[in-house]
Amino acid sequence: MTAPKGNGVEEWFTIRWVSGRVEMLDQRELPNEERYLSLTEVDEVAVAIEELAIRGAPAIGCAAAMGVALGAWRSDAREVAALVGEIESQVIPRLRRTRPTAVNLFWALDRMRETMTRLAGAPGASADSLREGLLAEAETILEDDKAICREIGQAGLDLVPDGSRVLTHCNAGALATGGYGTALGVVRAAVESGRDVRVLADETRPLFQGARLTAWELSRDSIPVEVCTDNMAGYLMQQGEVDLVVVGADRIAANGDVANKIGTYALAVLAHAHSIPFYVAAPLSTIDLQIADGAGIPIEIRGRDEVARVGGRTLLPDTVGVRQPAFDVTPASLVTAIVTEKGLVKPPCPEAIAALFQPES
Repeated sequence: MTAPKGNGVEEWFTIRWVSGRVEMLDQRELPNEERYLSLTEVDEVAVAIEELAIRGAPAIGCAAAMGVALGAWRSDAREVAALVGEIESQVIPRLRRTRPTAVNLFWALDRMRETMTRLAGAPGASADSLREGLLAEAETILEDDKAICREIGQAGLDLVPDGSRVLTHCNAGALATGGYGTALGVVRAAVESGRDVRVLADETRPLFQGARLTAWELSRDSIPVEVCTDNMAGYLMQQGEVDLVVVGADRIAANGDVANKIGTYALAVLAHAHSIPFYVAAPLSTIDLQIADGAGIPIEIRGRDEVARVGGRTLLPDTVGVRQPAFDVTPASLVTAIVTEKGLVKPPCPEAIAALFQPES
């Protein structure tokens, strides 16, 4: 469903809860149309994630949490046990099947499950109190993500000197998060501090998230941005037009290997060859300590049409196949530093990453 016109939206947003429905900006339509979806069923949220109406690891996590809250809201169950059973058997499994690489999806679902278990076991628990508690937790995840992105921006601020020319890939901005962004959060923080920063956005084939999304949101913020095709990055580095690379992540292994949008690894190799710093900005929820290294990260393979068709036009003969991995893995050895809400991991290594999760004394 499309949100009706005149719904009171003054500023654009990625996702929010409004009166029993999940509203999100349909990123498939950008930059040509700012269209909001108004979703009232769990399956609609799941399809929105699968079809990239909402994308970006932190934003996917927020959407999954909202999906669980929506499932509870829409359920007719009157007893706590029945509501828990429905969410466990139908809602969470449907959302878990949407996309395999972004670990924030599973992190958010696990957090919602833990909240549900705690609330269901509380004295005097009712189906209604469980619904209210799950919604509160989903909204907390969303608000926490916005705050964490600002903390990431501050943690990476000193990596972006005045006059920097920053190359980024895909979209790791407000559209990919609850708001503000990870990689673009670092850029925004530098701009807000008064520094002159210019962004080069890889167009990011095959779905052009850099051209359609990064360029759109930076231009909305009046941050100077130019788009280059993915295969121009090496030349621009060679010509001295790139000072640093900042990207986001969909999953980071315990040793610091980084899964991100396909093409990220090639950028890291190019940056290394030209002695250009290569930074990854991501929240702790993107780090998966259960996976030792990048070889264990599942890589999503997407459909043929995303490569074979652009703008309604077919680019390939019908008999020709495609290769369509949506992500690649950049070894930790090519990453200058990982920027998190708890500061920098430089260089990325298992000990430094594990230390991020230690309780503060």
